[in-house]
Amino acid sequence: MTTQIATTQDRKSILLSMAGKFGMEPAAFEATVRKTCGCDGASKEQFAAFLLVANEYNLNPITREIYAFPTRAGGIQPIVGIDGWMTMANNHPAYDGITFVDRLSDDGQLVAITAQVHRKDRSHPIEVTEYLAECKQGTEPWKKWPARMLRHKAAIQAIRYAFGFSGIVDPDEADRMRPSVNVTVHHEPVQHRRYARPATPALTVNEVDDEPQFDAAEIAAEEAAR
Repeated sequence: MTTQIATTQDRKSILLSMAGKFGMEPAAFEATVRKTCGCDGASKEQFAAFLLVANEYNLNPITREIYAFPTRAGGIQPIVGIDGWMTMANNHPAYDGITFVDRLSDDGQLVAITAQVHRKDRSHPIEVTEYLAECKQGTEPWKKWPARMLRHKAAIQAIRYAFGFSGIVDPDEADRMRPSVNVTVHHEPVQHRRYARPATPALTVNEVDDEPQFDAAEIAAEEAAR
């Protein structure tokens, strides 16, 4: 879900509901979320859609369990960091834990990590293996904490498969999706050559009101450092 059309009543009700959940006045809540979650340039309908996703998954935009970036099509894409994915998993009544298995090469180097999500209503865990060669990017978090970043990636994908969460992406996926000069994927050089800059530049996170709103790589670095 990048952009949904919401009626005036829908916009008011979701704003009132979310603001009340955090004990804030609606206007102050909207201003805070817009300024801190990459939604400053979003339309009222786009902002309402973002709040609907946050409310659907019981995520806190104030603590940045969920935030957004503008898309080339003019909408916004909700992004959920590792803390948000774990919140969604822990909130699900069928969640029964997650385990990890490191896959090493013959010389002891990390090759892949398998995440197993256990559900109380399933006899077998949902298992996902993510490979370092496929996932690693040239960003600072991947350079400094490759094992931790890969573990996060495996956990997110396993949680997504186990519970069918949709309409959201993780920070790593967001970096791959947006055609930004600030993101360089060294192992996939052709990825960025596919995206030609349009005649009228699309809104990017660094062009919203001429102020930097957020950087998905920086958020990933903060999460990896925890």
